Amino acid sequence: MGNMIEYVKMALKNIKANKGRSFLTMLGIIIGISSVIMVMAVGDGTANAMNSEVEDLGTGQISVYCSENAVNAGAWITPEDLAAIRNNVEGVDGATPNDGTSGTTITGKGEFSVTLSGGTEDLQKSLNFNIKRGSYFTAVDVEEGNRVCVISNSDAKRLFGSDDVVGMDIEVDINGISGSYRIVGVTEQKENTSFVSYTYEGMPVSMEVPYTSFGYFGWESDSFYSATVFSNDEASGEDVAQDIVHTLESRHQCAGEEYYQIQSFQDMLTELNNMMAIVTTFISCVAAISLVVGGIGVMNIMLVSVTERTREIGIRKSLGAKTSSILLQFLAEAAILTVLGGIIGIFLGLLGAMGACALMSASMGSAIHPGIKVSTILGATLFSCGIGVFFGIYPARKAAKLSPIEALRRN
Repeated sequence: MGNMIEYVKMALKNIKANKGRSFLTMLGIIIGISSVIMVMAVGDGTANAMNSEVEDLGTGQISVYCSENAVNAGAWITPEDLAAIRNNVEGVDGATPNDGTSGTTITGKGEFSVTLSGGTEDLQKSLNFNIKRGSYFTAVDVEEGNRVCVISNSDAKRLFGSDDVVGMDIEVDINGISGSYRIVGVTEQKENTSFVSYTYEGMPVSMEVPYTSFGYFGWESDSFYSATVFSNDEASGEDVAQDIVHTLESRHQCAGEEYYQIQSFQDMLTELNNMMAIVTTFISCVAAISLVVGGIGVMNIMLVSVTERTREIGIRKSLGAKTSSILLQFLAEAAILTVLGGIIGIFLGLLGAMGACALMSASMGSAIHPGIKVSTILGATLFSCGIGVFFGIYPARKAAKLSPIEALRRN
């Protein structure tokens, strides 16, 4: 232990005696470590912010689609299928068909394009909007095919100049057929975020209506290509998805035919996170190349140091210094250089990550905090130590193997 402390002291003394060269040696390590830390912290912070905003949409949503085989066989999803899923599949809070159409409406504020999203009373769970006025349409409205609707407060202001519109009618023209919808509820429009857009310039007025109300315009909604199922937080999305498929296959007697495809919101979020992780890892690997360059720099400088200190090595060996002592001294010097470079790089990387996240937050209007992980910092520290030892072995062994007579003769 005492010898090791002595080696460290000698290494520090030599580094201090060659400040400029030592700093240039550490520069590659500093740049590499700081780049990796900054990229990973910003990447993790961005992913965390994205997950927080996207999860607000509701991660319990499961989309069910008919495959081409189901379409060809006419095995569409029916209202009875959705009722069976809602009542029999454990962990399901609701289900709604994905039905809709478009049209136009004229108010005192002008003419507007309108998108009508048809569904059951469970449609209100799709975007987690809060009801500001009135209430959502009910199961009775769906059963009776009532022409009632729910709109957002921003659309209400576009149409009527105010969001106090519960009880008012919207006259809609769909394929040349006119019909009025009574407004029963107004939702609170969410603000756009950095990763989720709820509105855009020129967006049509959006109306949520009972899917059965479309019968007034000449078509019966008794079969659907897709539907959305809502699972509760306690349920396993994978188990619920399997039970949904099993229920549909059982009702349509098509087990093993792969008529129905499932995609959960959580699956999409996982895929998005995986893509973010791949991009972050790739950029980090590119940044880590400078660590290798820095390691080569350490090796070159240590070789120069060995050449300059050949006489010193010869004198020490002639006085009885062991080969292992010389080896450890030069290894200690290489390790200290890389560890110091790693510490400085970690500090600069954290500062850079905080600065980058602050700029991104200001430009995107969303709070992004650097995702600083202890594992990342420890990994960077260990990696920098490993670089020092690995690239310091060759010059250290070269110094240790010098013959004392040959070393003294060179100078």
